[in-house]
Amino acid sequence: MEIYLDNSATTKVFPEVAELMTRIMCEDYGNSSSLHTKGMEAESYLRYARETLAHILKVQEKELIFTSGGTESDNLALIGAAQANHRKGRHLITTQIEHSAVLQTMRHLETIGYRVTYLPVDSGGCIRLEDLHRAIGPDTILVSIMHTNNEIGSVQPIVEAGELIKRVNPYTLFHVDAVQGFGKSYFFPKKMNIDLLSMSGHKIHGPKGVGLLYVGDKVKLQPQSYGGGQQQNLRSGTENVPGAAGMAKAAQLLYASLPEEVAVLYQLKSAFIEGVRRIEGVRINGLLSGRPLGEGTAPHVISISVPGVRSEVLLHALEDKGIYVSAGSACSARKAQPSAVLKALGMPKDLQESTIRVSLSVFTTMGEINYTLHTMYDMIPVLRKYTSK
Repeated sequence: MEIYLDNSATTKVFPEVAELMTRIMCEDYGNSSSLHTKGMEAESYLRYARETLAHILKVQEKELIFTSGGTESDNLALIGAAQANHRKGRHLITTQIEHSAVLQTMRHLETIGYRVTYLPVDSGGCIRLEDLHRAIGPDTILVSIMHTNNEIGSVQPIVEAGELIKRVNPYTLFHVDAVQGFGKSYFFPKKMNIDLLSMSGHKIHGPKGVGLLYVGDKVKLQPQSYGGGQQQNLRSGTENVPGAAGMAKAAQLLYASLPEEVAVLYQLKSAFIEGVRRIEGVRINGLLSGRPLGEGTAPHVISISVPGVRSEVLLHALEDKGIYVSAGSACSARKAQPSAVLKALGMPKDLQESTIRVSLSVFTTMGEINYTLHTMYDMIPVLRKYTSK
């Protein structure tokens, strides 16, 4: 038996996506910049991808830039916007619990003369709008806030933040990292005051190696790569046609029945949380006080701390039973560093070292949840006894 519960790290590709990409790679493999029939075939797939994703986001096709993934989308948005708008100011705002693709980029910008404010979060992992309000100044050129946290599943008040930013300083750009939220929530940048939106293919049952960046038509962005001038000169290089088409197909499949799929995910999440709470001492991270289980958080991400059992021990013990979970963000799991997210929550070090992430997908079943829970019921008391010796 194999139970994959690490969908925040990556997802299983939809069969329809794999079929489409195989056809493109093996039959319609032309370069989309070529003028012959093969090139025109490739261009038609890019057109399909842009039309599909533009329709989902309710934006113009020309506002979509395909990248190599969420990290490049974040880098292009942040560095590109900072460089293009530096004469208006050098102040940037983000949060303490961003993905490393944003945090490390902000730290790089600090080394070249930009000033960054890192907003704290509450016990549920959410920013306070009053903190954001106080931080915005006349020289603030960009605010970057992730929609869904990849480690604890907290969902930021993006709509309210966008309205606030534009009210306080209409010239401040608003970037949203939607890598974990895209495919689980609706995003309408025009209505949400979002100027830049980052997305990734492999988080939505699409391929790895492809991402998307929405760039509002009035946003100035400095390119970070130069060459043939593809994609409005913002991202030169031969487009990843099978990747773009595969990402669009995955998004199309998800958004065709999104409310129903999200409802099922919340049912699975609630069942897991209710079940895991029966284990003595287990702590659920990122829940909102006074709200029903999981409400107001992402439907697919669950963070739990198991006192007395180190996360890597529990991870490998579950793996021995065919259950795959994570000890945190996949991008930092191999680094011997504490989680910036858990640290920002004020979590004691021993709990940080005992935290695992369970993340669900449309392929997850209630049977898999129940099997995982019963495995943990049997396993954790034994691991605690072993650890205490």
